[in-house]
Amino acid sequence: MFKVTEAPLDPQPIVQGVLKESHGAVVTFLGVVRGWSGGRRVLYMEYEAYKEMAEKKLVEIGQEIRQRWQVEDVALYHRVGRLEVGVTSLVVVVAAPHRGEAFAACHYAVDRLKEIVPIWKKEVFEDGGVWVEGEPMLEEK
Repeated sequence: MFKVTEAPLDPQPIVQGVLKESHGAVVTFLGVVRGWSGGRRVLYMEYEAYKEMAEKKLVEIGQEIRQRWQVEDVALYHRVGRLEVGVTSLVVVVAAPHRGEAFAACHYAVDRLKEIVPIWKKEVFEDGGVWVEGEPMLEEK
């Protein structure tokens, strides 16, 4: 349940894929393309990834979570390509017997993903674009 894809992300089947009788908590986080960044209107986002390595790193995050918390199931899905404002780019689902561990593990998963997974995003504005955490790039018009 660790995937980088160009396909639209629907969280419901991902949640259904982790549900078990032993789970008392299922925490879901959706990353969504926002319409504003730094006071500028975002037109769309572009995500790029080194897919094979990114999926290995997602699995690694799942293993780290299982070592730190009493978590039974983890799903991490990230979308790549051009995504319009309001579109889901990330789905994180953590299932555990208790809510405290599920919330902590979910929060960790999102932060860790941003640290180690080779996925890059570019915010595109009316007057150009910028790779997040990078230098501004002007778009061709």
